[in-house]
Amino acid sequence: MKIIDPHIHLWDPRSHRYPWMDGGGDSFVGDTAPIRRPYLVTDLLADAGSDIQIEAVVHIEGNYDPAEPVEETRWLHALAADPAHRGMPQAIVAGADLSSVDVETVLAAHAGHPNVRGIRQILNVHGNPRYDYVGRHYMHEAVWRSNFRLLARHGLSFDLQIYPSQMGDAVRLARDNPETLLVVNHAGMFVDRGSVAGWRQWRDGMRALAACPNVAVKISGLAMIDHAWTTESIRPYALEAIDAFGADRAMFASNFPVDRLYGDYVRVWRSFEAIVSDATEYERDALFRSTARRLCRIAL
Repeated sequence: MKIIDPHIHLWDPRSHRYPWMDGGGDSFVGDTAPIRRPYLVTDLLADAGSDIQIEAVVHIEGNYDPAEPVEETRWLHALAADPAHRGMPQAIVAGADLSSVDVETVLAAHAGHPNVRGIRQILNVHGNPRYDYVGRHYMHEAVWRSNFRLLARHGLSFDLQIYPSQMGDAVRLARDNPETLLVVNHAGMFVDRGSVAGWRQWRDGMRALAACPNVAVKISGLAMIDHAWTTESIRPYALEAIDAFGADRAMFASNFPVDRLYGDYVRVWRSFEAIVSDATEYERDALFRSTARRLCRIAL
């Protein structure tokens, strides 16, 4: 099975700092102790084994030390230059704080590395502290919104990690910045899925985002939210995301090693395969490879 994986993380806490690894804390993700250790290209390839042939990967910033956001990009480029790593990661979505006064310098430094394609800044805000990541509504802040416009100047996309309750703000952000590609992470993170209202908020928000031609979606991270997941439990969310965005703006992704907490790499990808087993050959190729290749600008 051949894939391009557009959402993976690599990290090495032996030589780099990741503040989220410093302590535990109560989070909906669960106990992250098993992944607070090095995870490198060799580990990803070992997880894939011989069953999943990874053609390319996109590295998404790993909540790296905010004092040195460009250092993660430098390190990843060094990894990609090692022949043993098969050019991985072929593309990078780097980290930057768009509320910072010096963010343009950071963006320019990231963009100076040929593998960088975009920026992610986690935006998840929730009334329940268990789900809240950042404690502030960045999309409501004038400085943040102004700096967001700098992405287009540097040819950078934006990975959009939000909850359904934030999708209205994200729609306005997408409409105000039609020249910037926004990529919804983890199928919109449907944490309030246990009610009719929660389902409708997610579904309607995803449809509103999909109505913006500059928005795409990654179907990933489902195990973070559904720890006892099965192919059938994630099927409705995957199919609804594909139906809303179409295969040309939807991509399957692993979110490894985070989703490794609740399933192995082969199982994740074989479940995706089963969910779209009756799709057309064109749709399957788009979801597993060609959409990621095109939107993440990967040359193979």
